[in-house]
Amino acid sequence: MIPVIALVGRPNVGKSTLFNQLTRSRDALVADFPGLTRDRKYGDGKLGEHEFIVIDTGGISGDEQGIDEKMARQSLLAIEEADAVLFLVDGRHGLNPADQMIANHLRRSNKPISLVVNKTDGINEDIALADFYSLGFGELHPIAASHGKGVHILIDKVMLPFAEQVEEAKSQINLESRGIRIGVVGRPNVGKSTLVNRMLGEDRVIVYDMPGTTRDSVYIPYVRHDKEYTLIDTAGVRRRKHVKEAVEKFSIVKTLQAIQDANVVIVVIDSHEDLVEQDLHMIGYVLDAGRGVIIAINKWDGLQKDEREHIKKEVERRLGFVPYAKVHYISALHGTGVGDLYDTIESTYESCYAKWSTNRLTRILEDSVSEHQPPMVNSRRIKLRYAHQGGSNPPRIVVHGNQTNALPGSYKRYLENKFRTVLNITGTPIIFEFKSSENPFAPKK
Repeated sequence: MIPVIALVGRPNVGKSTLFNQLTRSRDALVADFPGLTRDRKYGDGKLGEHEFIVIDTGGISGDEQGIDEKMARQSLLAIEEADAVLFLVDGRHGLNPADQMIANHLRRSNKPISLVVNKTDGINEDIALADFYSLGFGELHPIAASHGKGVHILIDKVMLPFAEQVEEAKSQINLESRGIRIGVVGRPNVGKSTLVNRMLGEDRVIVYDMPGTTRDSVYIPYVRHDKEYTLIDTAGVRRRKHVKEAVEKFSIVKTLQAIQDANVVIVVIDSHEDLVEQDLHMIGYVLDAGRGVIIAINKWDGLQKDEREHIKKEVERRLGFVPYAKVHYISALHGTGVGDLYDTIESTYESCYAKWSTNRLTRILEDSVSEHQPPMVNSRRIKLRYAHQGGSNPPRIVVHGNQTNALPGSYKRYLENKFRTVLNITGTPIIFEFKSSENPFAPKK
């Protein structure tokens, strides 16, 4: 499994800044005052060859009351979920009593702890590190999270003990998981395990009318019409404030890891409830992981006509950010519409891993430009010359031309729709990269 790294420390030591560095995003809010992060935030980390899940937490100061007490409890839960902990301290302000309190708790956790001294840019590192040796964690890791200084070296050392585990997990998945790997995710009690059993044609997974029956991800290889598949049934992910049981805390990480292992992910939504933010967050995480996505609106049987119309309007309104995802209205309990999922699974998988020649992509680009030319910039027409494939899952298309940095978003969307239609791409986003050729007559520096 992909390792989980938790970032903990007192408020305003740079945890969210480091989170953004590790996830190459701006998902975590950053400002120069304590207490901004109030909940655990999960991110898909990738640095060099290392892949991991990183958890950003609120600060712990030891004298929390009210909402701050709940924030501190979230941070302590993140320590339990993690495989490794990065304990951040502030190199500019030196050792703090709250640091000693956190250190005492971490020593009792029996987790690999790395003491990270942040904000060491522009100051003498030896002086900045001196106070923190008294915490007794051995080697110290000086970094400047805002600039990325020392972050690569830190992650190389943190991930070293997990290298063998990651390779073994990948080989195990390759051995056990045959054919297309299908992840089934969603909030608790939406019918994921019922759908898995219906797709398998047997009661392979425990089904019970109580949220949270599934505690771990289950990998199930099987054959259907001479084609091999592997279903991944996962525990339900509910909103953070509803997670109370100690066992369930670990289920969320398992679900996020299962998404990483899948090729295509079915997001199951309960038709008896309106779409909620957690459903949208789950779809967003699937897309961030680069996996093909299918939306299954479950428990469709028994709904009245006006209820069905309401759900369809909600789906059209709330899921406008994934127009390429196929929506299926199914009943996992009775089997209605479940068989139709397989055609979409096949087409989505093919779209994610399709290969196209440079010649074909360039022809599509030329046809698109001749049909609708790019706009003029500074009295010069933007020119798009040729296109080639830059990667798969999700498909990445690199377009070369002149002044491509001035290409408006509307024209980029036009190109995406054109390529999607001609190449028949479904269930996955298309990532476009635009590169401008250098002007040979520009003055050399």
